[in-house]
Amino acid sequence: MSSRFAEREPVDLDAVADELYGLRPEQFTAARNERVAAARSAGNRKLADAIGRLRRPSLSAWASNTLVRAEPDQVEPLVGLGEALRQAHRDLDAAQLRDLVHQQRLLIGALARQAAQLAADAGHPLGQDAQREVQDTLQAVLADAEAARQWASGRLTKPLTPTAAFPATSGDAPPRRTPEPDREKRPAPAEAGKSAVDQRRRRERAEARKAAEEADRERQARASEAEEAARRAEDVKERVAELRDRVETLSKELKGAEADLARARSDDRTAREETRVAERRVRDADRAAQKAARRVEELSDED
Repeated sequence: MSSRFAEREPVDLDAVADELYGLRPEQFTAARNERVAAARSAGNRKLADAIGRLRRPSLSAWASNTLVRAEPDQVEPLVGLGEALRQAHRDLDAAQLRDLVHQQRLLIGALARQAAQLAADAGHPLGQDAQREVQDTLQAVLADAEAARQWASGRLTKPLTPTAAFPATSGDAPPRRTPEPDREKRPAPAEAGKSAVDQRRRRERAEARKAAEEADRERQARASEAEEAARRAEDVKERVAELRDRVETLSKELKGAEADLARARSDDRTAREETRVAERRVRDADRAAQKAARRVEELSDED
């Protein structure tokens, strides 16, 4: 192979993945297949299989990867903002949340524009759907530490989805934590009623948060199933393409073999005809030689 991917043996899966996900989308599949072939030629079937399972990124996932690779200094600010937002949500700190949500809007807007510009500069302008997916991915980075880790790796294959339990760029913030009454003081009737209402609201918020988390876990489970089904479908699609190419190659070879067979049969007929002519000439020459020998004998008898 002439490609730079086949000129040297693969080192490990991380090195190959870093190379592949740094390419443009249209270059990914051919380069991956070459790296698989190189690993197999080197006798490393396990690595070849692992490389073969790497999926080509969607356009928005590629744009997100390109942003991470082109602007590494922007990774930590977004990851740090996500950690602060999640902590503020856990603390129910309304003042801090309002400030962080403002930062969230500014940073996600700037990063989404950068990703779109980088994609356009590389010859792949993003449509509205792809731009929305890039923004969803950035929101997911803020909402979930695992999503942040995946994004920061620069190897996304599909856009990330923000968790349902984490608001996007809404300015709404949870109410301040209600101070618990001093247990040593006997509350007045009005204060006791307010305390009961506050406790009920806290329970309702806790139950709602728990329900949202369960719903999100269910969504993530269904999303994982869908992703696995999509991965299997992609594998089948690639296998069909490989077999189609193989059938096309074999068809060409068959046509060539049929042409060779036709020529061989024609040569065989010609050779048979030439053999018959040669044998006839041999018989004629044999008869002529016998006749000449008899003539010699006749003349010898006369003497």
